[in-house]
Amino acid sequence: MARGWESKSVESQMEAAESRRAAGAARAKTADQIERESLELSRKRVLKDIEAATHPRYRAQLEAALAHLEQRIRQLSA
Repeated sequence: MARGWESKSVESQMEAAESRRAAGAARAKTADQIERESLELSRKRVLKDIEAATHPRYRAQLEAALAHLEQRIRQLSA
């Protein structure tokens, strides 16, 4: 009888581990996906900062940053 309980316990542990593994694989993102999301968020922030920028040098710096971010996003898309 003890053997039956042990094998049931092991079986349920293995099933639980497999379901966690499957759920993790479904949620896992590649490094490129994570980097692309990060770049797109940075792009949104820079666009918002450009709208509010009043100093020409700061605006130029933000536009250069925007160009760099868009270039990197295009590289990841290709």
